[in-house]
Amino acid sequence: MANLAFVFGLLGNIVSFMVFLAPIPTFYQIYKKRSTAGFQSLPYIVGFFSAMLWMYYAFLKPETTLLITINSVGCFVQSAYICFYLVFATKDTRIQTVKLLLSLNVVGFGLVLFLTQFFATEANRASIVGWICLVFSLCVFVAPLGVVRQVIRTKSVEYMPFLLSVFLTLSAVMWFFYGLLRKDYNIAIPNILGFSFGVIQMVLYLIYKNAKKGGLQEKQLSEVLEVKIEEHKISELKEQIIDVVKLGGMALEIIPLVAEDGIILGGEKTGSLE
Repeated sequence: MANLAFVFGLLGNIVSFMVFLAPIPTFYQIYKKRSTAGFQSLPYIVGFFSAMLWMYYAFLKPETTLLITINSVGCFVQSAYICFYLVFATKDTRIQTVKLLLSLNVVGFGLVLFLTQFFATEANRASIVGWICLVFSLCVFVAPLGVVRQVIRTKSVEYMPFLLSVFLTLSAVMWFFYGLLRKDYNIAIPNILGFSFGVIQMVLYLIYKNAKKGGLQEKQLSEVLEVKIEEHKISELKEQIIDVVKLGGMALEIIPLVAEDGIILGGEKTGSLE
């Protein structure tokens, strides 16, 4: 069982590493635009805090090397994302990000560390930190409900990448079996919810993946029809102008007259276009 738990933990490390790399396209867009407009720093700060909590929990438990390795990578990657975000953020956004980072990752984690070290016994310290990790992970897994609601409302999967949903689901499966085989339910229980939401997201993607294409085709068809209608109106207008000119059939012609006393006189006459 220990060997099987190691296999699932190793696979969990690999899949979780792929999840950590998922935001790279987002930060590439930030780099190209030289702006963080439209993007939030909260997911990366929360991810950083989660990795810190789980790494602290892993240090309190025996034989948790795989938890330490992946959460060490998570701390490094998330902190790199936050630093990159701060470089291109506006002054107000930078201040808000720093405040959030200090309140959650410094003050929040500091309180957890202080209270569990000085007010909890060595026997129940790991259990208390495990429950904190469990509750926080459940809150993190519930967060995608906003995206699910948006997909159902707009019938579009534009803001729900399929590959990310797949990797999150696989990650939840691996860590669930790792926790189950180790009889560590603080790890296993949150990943049941993570797996459930991952499956829901993939099902919604399969349902609405063609809705966006259909919407785009309808929009393009509507634009083409509008252009055709405008061209037809312009063509009709031109024909009407030509008909009016033909029916009026009048043109002006300047007739030079004799200059008298240094003053040039002129006149005009009308004539048919025919």
